[in-house]
Amino acid sequence: MATENAVRVDTWDACVDFPIFDAKTRSLKKSVIGAAGGVIGSTASNVVVVEALKNINLHLQHGDRVGLVGHNGAGKSTLLRLLSGIYEPTRGSCRVRGRVAPVFDLGVGMDPEISGYENIIIRGMFLGMSRKEMLKKIDDIAEFTELGDYLQMPLRTYSTGMRVRVALGVVTSIDPEILILDEGIGAVDADFMKKARVRLQALVERSGILVFASHSNEFLAQLCDRALWIDHGEIRMEGGIEEVVGAYEGPGAAAHVRKVLAGLENPSTAEDTNR
Repeated sequence: MATENAVRVDTWDACVDFPIFDAKTRSLKKSVIGAAGGVIGSTASNVVVVEALKNINLHLQHGDRVGLVGHNGAGKSTLLRLLSGIYEPTRGSCRVRGRVAPVFDLGVGMDPEISGYENIIIRGMFLGMSRKEMLKKIDDIAEFTELGDYLQMPLRTYSTGMRVRVALGVVTSIDPEILILDEGIGAVDADFMKKARVRLQALVERSGILVFASHSNEFLAQLCDRALWIDHGEIRMEGGIEEVVGAYEGPGAAAHVRKVLAGLENPSTAEDTNR
């Protein structure tokens, strides 16, 4: 495990390109992918290339809490996958020092044919924990889910909300040095969501570095102290949460974030101004 001073994330002019080898007409790809936020180019062999990320320079150290904002298709999830090591930079470089816990899909690593208890162990191991570590945490996770005897039943018998409870219990029990989080929470009742956010806040406080992509300004304000605006694969702006959200969505959204930061609105119950 890396020391606090050694936990770092650095990218230098990092780019991620996706070649489209089966493109029959470049104009069609431009109209479809361009509308979704990708930037279209081509290689010398006339292969169409989507420039998903372009010239990303990012330098994070222990204690940094960074939120990502931007429209769907802007490159937020691609950046998270680059920092997680799922994608390699096509050009430039990316160096990550520390144990990374990537949380993109709450359901990844869960098996519908085995029990909730067994899924807790497997999901935790998927996120980098050992079986021994998860066995120590299993009672706490079970209590958090409030599912009782259901945890002995196969996951296929669970409702969507019950599955989310198990996944959230595991995710919020890990001890990552670098937490890469893509928000995927929604199918649970309001009271449980409030409980989950408190637990998620504790997870972030245990993490060395957080990079979090979300459409919830309240959630970003609760967990992060700075933000990046990603637009068409590039960093358009970097700064404080209120400043960046205001530039991206307007003064009304900035005022809403300011109230959350000042504790005038409860992030668990406040509604987004832009969703």
